[in-house]
Amino acid sequence: MFKQSLITFAITSAIFSSQASAAQLKGKVLDTNNQPVPNATVHLHGKSQSVKTDINGQFSINVDQDSQLHVSKDNFINERIDVSPDSPYVTVKLAPSSVESVVVYASALHKSNIEMASPVAVLGGDELKNSAKPTLGETLKQLPGINASYFGPVSSSPIIRGLDGPRVKITQNGLDSSDASRVGPDHANTNDSLAAQQIEVLRGPATLLYGSGAIGGVVNVVDNRIPTDVIEGVQGAAEFSHDTNSNTNTVAALFEAGNNGFNFHFDGVTRKGGDYDTPLFALPGEDHEDHDHDEAHHDEHEEHGHDEHAEEEHGEESHGETEYAERVANTFIDSEQFNIGTSFVGDHLTVGLSYGRIETDYGIPAHSHEHHDHGDEHDHDDHAHDDHNDHSEDEHDHAHGAEEESVFARVKQDRWQALFTYAMHNNWIESIQVRAGFTDYEHAEIEHGAVGTRFSNETTELRTNIEHRLGEWHGIIGYHFSDSDYAAEGAEAFTPATNTKTHAFYVLEERRFGDVTLELGARVEDFALSSNFTSGHDDHDDHGHDEHDHEHEGHDDEHMAEVIDYTLDTTNFSASIGAVYDYTEGHNVAVNLSRSERAPLTAELLSNGLHIATSTYELGLGYHIEGDEVHFEPENIEQERSTNLDISFRRFIGDFGYTVNFFYNDVSNYYYQRNTGYMYTGEHGVELADHHHDGALPVYQFESADAELYGFEFDAHYQIDARNRIKVFGDHLRAELDSGEYLPRIPANKLGTSYRFELEDFAAELSAIHYMTQDKLAQSETKTDSYTLLNASFSYDFSVSGVDLVGYVNVDNITDELGFVHSSFIKEQAPLPGRNFKLGVRGYF
Repeated sequence: MFKQSLITFAITSAIFSSQASAAQLKGKVLDTNNQPVPNATVHLHGKSQSVKTDINGQFSINVDQDSQLHVSKDNFINERIDVSPDSPYVTVKLAPSSVESVVVYASALHKSNIEMASPVAVLGGDELKNSAKPTLGETLKQLPGINASYFGPVSSSPIIRGLDGPRVKITQNGLDSSDASRVGPDHANTNDSLAAQQIEVLRGPATLLYGSGAIGGVVNVVDNRIPTDVIEGVQGAAEFSHDTNSNTNTVAALFEAGNNGFNFHFDGVTRKGGDYDTPLFALPGEDHEDHDHDEAHHDEHEEHGHDEHAEEEHGEESHGETEYAERVANTFIDSEQFNIGTSFVGDHLTVGLSYGRIETDYGIPAHSHEHHDHGDEHDHDDHAHDDHNDHSEDEHDHAHGAEEESVFARVKQDRWQALFTYAMHNNWIESIQVRAGFTDYEHAEIEHGAVGTRFSNETTELRTNIEHRLGEWHGIIGYHFSDSDYAAEGAEAFTPATNTKTHAFYVLEERRFGDVTLELGARVEDFALSSNFTSGHDDHDDHGHDEHDHEHEGHDDEHMAEVIDYTLDTTNFSASIGAVYDYTEGHNVAVNLSRSERAPLTAELLSNGLHIATSTYELGLGYHIEGDEVHFEPENIEQERSTNLDISFRRFIGDFGYTVNFFYNDVSNYYYQRNTGYMYTGEHGVELADHHHDGALPVYQFESADAELYGFEFDAHYQIDARNRIKVFGDHLRAELDSGEYLPRIPANKLGTSYRFELEDFAAELSAIHYMTQDKLAQSETKTDSYTLLNASFSYDFSVSGVDLVGYVNVDNITDELGFVHSSFIKEQAPLPGRNFKLGVRGYF
């Protein structure tokens, strides 16, 4: 009803508002040397479309009321000028920016990254295309303040300033990705970098627009699946690349066409590759009889170490009692996805619809189930990763009677998106925008030729923005609705089925006071999580949570299962105040203070079962251990509250530019996992760790405590001359509880530098990133040594038969350095890839 009311209001206002006389405003965009700036974006506030300048920098746009013209181009400083239907020919000059300057779609107020009060990083253009990896985490991890969870190269999610999982919202064109990547680190996100125009990372809380799940930040993937600008004629691109390390081939294509405001869009990506190679590394041992169980932390996953039968097939060697490997098994990928969309773009109206389909199979390293069959002789021949790539489940499972069988994930997603934008003929309402989406997601884990666990998530989302001007204030008010039905069935269903529903209203306003731009924002969100599940050990046995359960049927009969109908209903409130002070030309300082609240999500609140991927038994906040019994007693569940201060210093003019961000995040009731000192087996259930049983896994439970996260990140450029540029970047983070304990899996600090050379159509870049030793350890963690990654890239622009082409070669990890990722749950079993050559060619037409 709300959506219908908004649309009705828009149409009614269009019919009955006073019609201003329209006029064609013509102009030219020049740089500081009076040279034309082609392909600059010219947008009129209150319009639903933009126009691009031609090769001579000229443009023409309809103006039917007093408004503001916004002119932008990447790596130039934005310009805004007041115009009216009577304005004469205008000339706009853009000054070059020494810091990459890009309009941020996620800002909602048409701002560039150097104009925002909160820190933002943007990766786009050829830089994004050349560096794109199968996952967002691997694509973005070189940015200051950004790291990756790294469950292998095909399942790696972004970490923003040490926060990940449910604290980082991943969106596509502003709508939630709605996959299961927030549930577990072995679940890949469904956003592909190759299909994106740009990827935006909003550091720090972005809860005002995107909800309580964005308490740590937002990663917004922007694509053109619903075209919002007029496309004239036919255009497109195609790309092929090959990675030598994992023998991966990637093919991507883009096609767009338009006529008289009607547009069509298609993009598709296929990617197929095998297991990846590493420098020689020692596999974690499997015999833990002499180890204290408290050392069996899930970061190391020693209980589920490497397949014993895999020595011959994965390049393993045995040196005495220690096994070594030069390949990480079960890290293949076979993915296909496409998006189609259509739209109509008029002077004031834009409507569009898109559909996307994803089908991906990928291996999950260190995710195997042992099967004890002592009556047979086991043949260990030729069970190579090529079998995975064929994806014949009959061949994949039991192919050689192996003791331990690898598990792979099969992901399918259908995603619909709709867009309605109406630009009003009104002096105070500029536009109304409605974005809606429906996502049907399924993640199945295949073992023994059958689905062992199936995760599903159906999400409906609606976001409505009303952009307005009230006197000197410019802003948006909005409504955000989300309804998510999540379910998990099978051996790894450690979380129950839940429905999560949110309704939220928000407001974001800005006003210019001389050299200072002030931003104010607030959001009120009604959050309801409901679940009907069985509490007690019986539910784990029924779902097959442990391979030993069938040997001990009925051992938990004394613990009667209880059916629980549970609802958590709370109100989350977020607010922020920020300011940007342009204290001299090309320099500003930004300060942003925000307070955010969020409620626990399903995994944090209701987990109760084996999480095989992390080799732990997990319990949520709602459970308590008494003796050897686990009880569901969700009393006094408090919200996680974050107070965040960001201070940014920027210089973006001349040959030298920089961005330096300082941040301090004080979190009350921070949800984190702690080793309880208990162990779990299917036979004995939950017991204290001093009761030693083979195959026992540590019990980790979510708890809440006050925490502090603080640090800085920086990015500095110096343009030596027209051909040479150097860059230095890095970050530092400290994260600890008020008790003085360090938080788990906090990424190592990094320091990097790069040198870029350009000569006409040729470009080359050499970079080195040093990841420092991480010895600020949480309970049971082990130190992660430092390492340095040396990378190079080369590209050459040329044309064949009128088609513009770019050929490129990237060399990653030139020195074949062995590196372990401290933030990874499987640090010791999955080091970073060794030396890799990526060769590619991209064409535009």
